[in-house]
Amino acid sequence: MMDIYKEYERKLKEPNEAVKVIKPGDWIDYGWTATAPAALDIALAKRLKDLININIRGGNLLSEPEIFKLEDAKNHFTWNSWHIGSIERKAIDRGFVYYAPIRYSELPRYYRDSTCPPQVAMFQVAPMDEHGYFNFGPSASHMNACCQTADTIIVEVNKNMPRCLGGFENGIHISEVDMIVEGSDPPIATVTSELTTEIDKAVAKLIVEDVPNGACLQLGIGGMPNAVGSLIAESDLKDLGIHTEMYVDSFVDMANAGKINGSKKNIDRYRQTYAFAAGTQRLYDFLDNNPECMIAPVDYTNDIRTISSIDNFISINSAIEVDLFGQVNSESLGIRHISGSGGQLDFVLGAYLSKGGKSFICCSSTFKTKSGEIKSRVLPSLAQGTIITDTRTSVHYLVTEYGKVNLKGLSTWQISEAVISVAHPDFREKLIKEADKMKIWRRSNK
Repeated sequence: MMDIYKEYERKLKEPNEAVKVIKPGDWIDYGWTATAPAALDIALAKRLKDLININIRGGNLLSEPEIFKLEDAKNHFTWNSWHIGSIERKAIDRGFVYYAPIRYSELPRYYRDSTCPPQVAMFQVAPMDEHGYFNFGPSASHMNACCQTADTIIVEVNKNMPRCLGGFENGIHISEVDMIVEGSDPPIATVTSELTTEIDKAVAKLIVEDVPNGACLQLGIGGMPNAVGSLIAESDLKDLGIHTEMYVDSFVDMANAGKINGSKKNIDRYRQTYAFAAGTQRLYDFLDNNPECMIAPVDYTNDIRTISSIDNFISINSAIEVDLFGQVNSESLGIRHISGSGGQLDFVLGAYLSKGGKSFICCSSTFKTKSGEIKSRVLPSLAQGTIITDTRTSVHYLVTEYGKVNLKGLSTWQISEAVISVAHPDFREKLIKEADKMKIWRRSNK
């Protein structure tokens, strides 16, 4: 029988020693969101000056890695992101950050099908338990698949990492680990919830009135989904369930308000199911060793078949722009990259297939540019180079502060009329003229 503590001592290395395994041309995996390495990142930044053609994968960074701070970063490595966050977005113009377009639900398979096996996987974990397991913290996501295909696995132990329970693919045994590093136990990177505006509250109110008791919720990232969560926490709703890609602070609000018990879920009853979490320290404290919360791999949480099997599934996600064909962009401003596909389309499709399910795409009707100009988020057609996240056949409900419309089953003229009806009044006449030119306008007799 393996003595896990002797094995731990045998595999324990200093960070500078551990990163010596990395060679020119290697593909390195940096974990996901809150579990990106810290001490190993510092050690690699020192070593990168002597290396070229290093490819690194990660995504949704919550703090800037040391390797990003190298003045000539692009001469040494390329960062390949599964999902662009604000830190990566700012670095795109420096020439070393690129997005990898994915359906997030498929990500584990990309690794297992050998599309992208890493030579080295290195990431932060919770301390080893008495059975020899290192927990992946709030980032189960695709990490088990990554570890299964990596040539070398280096775990960086952090005593502050929450231990997120689940049941499968939420940790790795010491027998599968090649090296262990103990860093300085930095605080886990947090993300502050966006401030909720009056527009967010107006949109949230329109959505919450369609949420029944016993519904199962998925919330995307952003002010509007957060506003929905806050409003639900203050509502009379009860017996709600959670099945989501990303666990956010508003779920903690709802749980503390007694709105969540999962008693009506068809699967994973009484459990709050999620693939990864990012938020405040309060969120990490809530998840730590909490048996009510179930972290699971993303090919389970985001699988359309899983989502559609849950009755009264309510999916709520944000958009950047929508056009008069009903196409939704949640990823770019023209060719300027903003975010990523994530699991939005999977939840849009899965929620509609759910018995009693609904999916909501929400956005403010306008936005203000840096110069102070007010622009419409509702456009005649999306600009050249704009990424379509949800096709015109996929969108169920579209919601702005001016209303809520169901786009399913409508003709092109009905879709354009419905979309214009929730646009800002100042832009409606111009949108009507454009729709007429596009041969998708026929005013109804409503």
